[in-house]
Amino acid sequence: MSIFKPEIECASRDYLHALQSARLIKMVKNAYENVPFYRQKFDEIGLKPEDIHSIDDITKLPFTVKTDLRDNYPFGLFAVDKGDLVRIHASSGTTGKPTVVGYTKHDIDVWADGAARAICAAGGTKDDTIHVSYGYGLFTGGLGLHYGAEYMGATALPASSGNTKRQIQMLQDFGSDIICCTPSYAMFIGETVRDMGIDPKSLKVRAGIFGAEPWTDEMRKEIERLLDIKAYDIYGLSEIAGPGVSYDCECQNGMHVCEDYFYPEIIDPDTLEVLPDGEYGELVFTCIGKEALPLVRYRTRDICALTRETCPCGRTTVRMTKPKGRSDDMLIIRGVNVFPSQVEHVLLSLNMAPNYLILVDRKNNLDTMEVQVEMTPEMFSDTVKGMENEEKRIEAALQSTLNIFAKVRLMAPGTLPRSEGKAKRVIDNRVF
Repeated sequence: MSIFKPEIECASRDYLHALQSARLIKMVKNAYENVPFYRQKFDEIGLKPEDIHSIDDITKLPFTVKTDLRDNYPFGLFAVDKGDLVRIHASSGTTGKPTVVGYTKHDIDVWADGAARAICAAGGTKDDTIHVSYGYGLFTGGLGLHYGAEYMGATALPASSGNTKRQIQMLQDFGSDIICCTPSYAMFIGETVRDMGIDPKSLKVRAGIFGAEPWTDEMRKEIERLLDIKAYDIYGLSEIAGPGVSYDCECQNGMHVCEDYFYPEIIDPDTLEVLPDGEYGELVFTCIGKEALPLVRYRTRDICALTRETCPCGRTTVRMTKPKGRSDDMLIIRGVNVFPSQVEHVLLSLNMAPNYLILVDRKNNLDTMEVQVEMTPEMFSDTVKGMENEEKRIEAALQSTLNIFAKVRLMAPGTLPRSEGKAKRVIDNRVF
């Protein structure tokens, strides 16, 4: 069995337009009647659900941004009662509070369907074993591909991340067919395979589905060489669903969006005007297929372009380019969203001066993060042991908030650069 759905993935643009229109009308009504935040937003601009007649009217709707989720933490944007939820996930927010998302049983099926389409587009079938090395937990990566595998009848192997030599042993012993993880971890697995003297051709794995962080085509080719596989891209974000919002096919010429569930637009991030296909701008999604969290015109901050030309693979769904940057200051480090404001929030909570610099790099194909923090004059006079203990204290607080480890280095007062304009808080030395 394959999860390939030609009635959707190869549908005519007229059919998709009709389907999207019907789902948008239903979704707007749900948001207006069940989410006070949206009712207020719509009333402020004099918009009623009956003003929406088709998907062409989507530009009448207001935008939603990440801070709206934070301001309505934890469940204020949910359109269903808590008893109707079957799952809650969360991702890092711009302060200590996470961004919380909820799913009904229907929403989980939508998410699983999208992830299954991604596995299918990578050549997966129900007879395959899908080795999932994304992290499990509140992060959506692991469970997204796990449920996608089970949804299509394949065998899910919940390896999670870490313990790389054990991962390789599982690839050997269990005969996994497709591996799913971040591209940087795939590189690390490939290099470990090489260093262990294992011929990658001896592994059964033939394809990989990689996402959750930026990566280049050059990195794709290196992964393919190291593991002797074909590497596929996958895109998602927890606010919309998780991995499976869009995905590569064998043509690797843009990621197909599951636009029967998630309607995409590209806007100018400054004027907020919708841009035509082919022009780069900020990606916006409206969740026309979800019940619990029906986000309206959610600004992802990812910069990319769309095309509705039929793909050589035969799919007619809109394709998005690999995001080439962001319109905000969010970093993606080892698949985790990190905002400089989170670092500042932690430092201020520890009574530190808010003079800091974040250094991001990639060593051995894994992201690293160092936070340089200026000491107060009182700390500067402390003992070396005292300063080491302070670094460890800050590291622990950062890890608790960011969910990743960041090395902390205390700096002498006045050593970090000052700016008369917007302070430069991040130096990212990674090459994408």
